[in-house]
Amino acid sequence: MPKSIDFRPIILAGGSGTRFWPRSRKARAKQVLALDGERTMIQRTVDRLLPLAKREDFWVITNDLLSPAICEQLDLVPQEHVVCEPAARNTAPAAGLSAFLVERENPDAVLGIFPADHVIGDEAAFLAVLEHATKIAAAGDNMVVLGVTPTRAETGYGYIETGEALGDGSLRVRRFTEKPNQEKAEEFVAAGNYHWNSGIFVWSARTLANAVREHLPETAPYLEQIAAAYGTAGFRKTFEELYPKCENISVDYAVLEPRSAKGEHHSSLYCLRANFGWNDLGSWAALYEHQLAQAQFVDQHENVAESAGSLPLDAHGNYVYSPKKFVALVGVKDLVVVETDDAILIASRDHSQDVGKVVKQLAADGKKELI
Repeated sequence: MPKSIDFRPIILAGGSGTRFWPRSRKARAKQVLALDGERTMIQRTVDRLLPLAKREDFWVITNDLLSPAICEQLDLVPQEHVVCEPAARNTAPAAGLSAFLVERENPDAVLGIFPADHVIGDEAAFLAVLEHATKIAAAGDNMVVLGVTPTRAETGYGYIETGEALGDGSLRVRRFTEKPNQEKAEEFVAAGNYHWNSGIFVWSARTLANAVREHLPETAPYLEQIAAAYGTAGFRKTFEELYPKCENISVDYAVLEPRSAKGEHHSSLYCLRANFGWNDLGSWAALYEHQLAQAQFVDQHENVAESAGSLPLDAHGNYVYSPKKFVALVGVKDLVVVETDDAILIASRDHSQDVGKVVKQLAADGKKELI
């Protein structure tokens, strides 16, 4: 990273990770779990960014339920940089608040917005792409999104339609498209100029703050007042009073889609290919596929079993998490079986995206102890 660029990683860690129930709960959501090794997801997110930024330059936007675990796991990140939202307001207010906070100190600082729970296969390639993105962002009123080349017609991701390829390897962005149906997803993949939206964005604090002022004119004043109160005795009161008034909207809808509507040659919106082994581990099925590819806990019949022992008999393609118990699998295929102290999940792999519905039903039934 050039010394002239002041890079500030912003980790968004407020999600509840309901599709990883029953391991993921409100107070120990996916980002603070070790799903892919000994380090937790948020620890690994910070670890891979340390070559580009000092620990005191990290900010984490989370909530009160998760902040104790996050502060414990990220013990070298200043606790005052772990900001707890008093209400869930999606990614635009969270990212926007970080921009207003940093803008007060250095408006030219380049912000990288990172979800706390992604897996990166080739970290050296990831850092190289990120350095390229920061240079583009630092060069002007530019926004950079990292786009993943699709490997399948996935309906669970947003897509980026790209246009002209530029000399530095970046692509101009034509438009953002939210999660498509199967037919549309197949069209996108066949077209060849669509990328999955990784949720990783790079821009200067000034650029993002001004975009929020332009596109969220009712929300921006609240965020500016909250940022102005940061570090004072009245900060928490101001935060709790004003933040719930902010619009509940994603940064994609709020900022990136309006910017792309200007047309690819006028939007200053760029896409860099994120071909470094990206996975958002969005479901148990995604974790199964990742561990299968990494040959973690895999037997000869493609069962992935992280357990105290397992015995598969005519069983194929199952995912099992049961660290304290022996598991026998007999005549079953493509199942997800997850055991915790107080709950057991049994689902088909192709319905793992629906696990979040269990949490909604438990909440409706008043079973708060299980969520």
